Amino acid sequence: MLQPATLHFLQQLAKHNNSNWFNTNRIKYEAAKADFLALTTQILSGCSKLEPDLLPLQPKDCIFRINRDVRFSTDKSPYKTNMGAAFSKGGKKSIFAGYYFHVEPGKNFVGGGLWMPEKEVVQKVRQEIDYCRDEWKHIIKAKPFQQHYGDLSREPGMFLQREPKGYEKDNPAIAYIKLKSWVATKPILDADITHKNLLPSVIRAFEALQPVVHFINRAIES
Repeated sequence: MLQPATLHFLQQLAKHNNSNWFNTNRIKYEAAKADFLALTTQILSGCSKLEPDLLPLQPKDCIFRINRDVRFSTDKSPYKTNMGAAFSKGGKKSIFAGYYFHVEPGKNFVGGGLWMPEKEVVQKVRQEIDYCRDEWKHIIKAKPFQQHYGDLSREPGMFLQREPKGYEKDNPAIAYIKLKSWVATKPILDADITHKNLLPSVIRAFEALQPVVHFINRAIES
């Protein structure tokens, strides 16, 4: 679990997203950072038991920096208002599908998958879903996945309006072939972020997502 002070820091950062406030409150940031690092270490340890490919990773390989890259953004706020960690083969910048944990007051979630991959990877995943549609359907309809996620995310910008070239609109798997990202998320209440059962619940959510991750990574490696 995380300490309530970590959530409080993020709440205050969202209200005072500027370098002067951040520097004044750097001690609180360092405490929140250490708290998140400790939890990430526990999650990585639990995750590695499910995914041997994660064994070489260190917690620092999974945690994203709090500083935002504002070079190409109209929003010049210097800091993210969340803390996130990705658990993927090769680290957080890997091309492979993996697992993700996100802490942001009122917007916490757990999940994972493959987010906005390169065109070549997109084509591989679409082809694998098409060729192995029965297997894919079984994975998506599996009880653990349904209980935790229900389905993959279909937020704006994550899917094509029309079927991609080479696929028919009546393809039984077309709803998943049209996706540009294959991601599933499950919200977490603030109260659950600071609860002692957070760690096992995160690991269970990752375990429910594992067949999706394995299917996608098989496609990438083909």
